[in-house]
Amino acid sequence: QVQLVESGGGLVQAGGSLRLSCAAAGRTFSSYAMGWFRQVPGKEREFVAAISRSGDRTGYADAVKGRFTISRDNAKNTVYLQMNSLKPDDTAVYFCAAAFTWPASAAGSYKYWGQGTQVTVSS
Repeated sequence: QVQLVESGGGLVQAGGSLRLSCAAAGRTFSSYAMGWFRQVPGKEREFVAAISRSGDRTGYADAVKGRFTISRDNAKNTVYLQMNSLKPDDTAVYFCAAAFTWPASAAGSYKYWGQGTQVTVSS
């Protein structure tokens, strides 16, 4: 079992930046690949980015490639999502999640989920 808590969401103007954090408690954090997803009302949860257990491999959705960067600090049991050049279309609730497998871009690959943090990008 692992508990995940996201933070860092908020309201930002288009073109701005935010950094999301996801703190993990419970079983060994480095045992999991980690991912970020996002969801808007009425739509399915969408893959954003993922990082392998050691952090040596990453993957991104085309919509965020070149703007978002996922990273992790296994000593701090935390995964981050640096979001730059934000667009109104990035507005969503962002969730972090933990998976046993890699690669992991499908929501079904993730076993544990946080409660989410709201990101709103104004035009």
